[in-house]
Amino acid sequence: MAVINTNPNFKRLRRSMMFLNAQKPSLIKDPYVYKPDSIMLDLEDAVAENQKDAARYSLFHALKEIDYHGCERVVRINGLETPHWKEDIRVCVAGGADTIRISKTESAQDVKLVEEAITAAEKEFHKEVGSTLIMAAIESTKGILNVYDICQASDRLFGVALSGGDYTRDLQTSISKTGVELVGARQQMVIAARATGRMCFDTVYTDLDDMEGFRKDVEMIKTMGFDGKSIINPRQIPVCHEVFTPSEKQIRWAEAVVREIDTKKAMGIGVFTLNGKMLDVAFYDGAKRTIALAKAAGVYKGDL
Repeated sequence: MAVINTNPNFKRLRRSMMFLNAQKPSLIKDPYVYKPDSIMLDLEDAVAENQKDAARYSLFHALKEIDYHGCERVVRINGLETPHWKEDIRVCVAGGADTIRISKTESAQDVKLVEEAITAAEKEFHKEVGSTLIMAAIESTKGILNVYDICQASDRLFGVALSGGDYTRDLQTSISKTGVELVGARQQMVIAARATGRMCFDTVYTDLDDMEGFRKDVEMIKTMGFDGKSIINPRQIPVCHEVFTPSEKQIRWAEAVVREIDTKKAMGIGVFTLNGKMLDVAFYDGAKRTIALAKAAGVYKGDL
């Protein structure tokens, strides 16, 4: 049975996580109007090497001054091989970012190193120790091989995310329309996340003109077990939210499963049929999760 983490911050809705250049005020001043679950304020690839200080300045003031209306504020810091990541963390913590995303995570030690720096910054800026969460971006074959250890590296780490572009370069291939080159990494990440009570997020889909292909991609990774997807444009938000939000039919079925299992357990019955389908207690957690997701998305109107 998969580990269930009871930290509520680990289980909030993160169906969509939209990348934004932290240096550009026009992009970061009001992205909440599009209603993504999370925004990803990027200090890494989106910012030129000679503009890192300017981006941190912009980020700090955005975090301190803009009301993002409940949207989770994630910051992607520069890689641990660069001279920038420690100052990135100090600015994130001082500004009050909700989560720090570690770029190019390859080992549990990477996570622990970032955790130590976050803890020091929280003490320096008089923040509650433990209040800043971590997510790890997996961008290499080595990272995929170590993803289970990465997931267990810190109590702050709520999830892992695939970076398909960097991963496929390391794999010596490229991203295709089929996504076959990502299947192994995707499934290994989901397995590790579920085994450790973490969340799992998919890579971006870069063809903004192919919304049909984007929908198929989102539907596929939902079936694989992912919790959400990184995105690059507000147009992609509605599709993510639709796919990752339980439908009315799914909610009704989940309610029926929960009620029937509760009744049958009280009667000492372990296996039974419901609408022609054989069920047992193994279906209970999945049904409860569907209801919890529906509640979090604001579409549940039942009484369970």
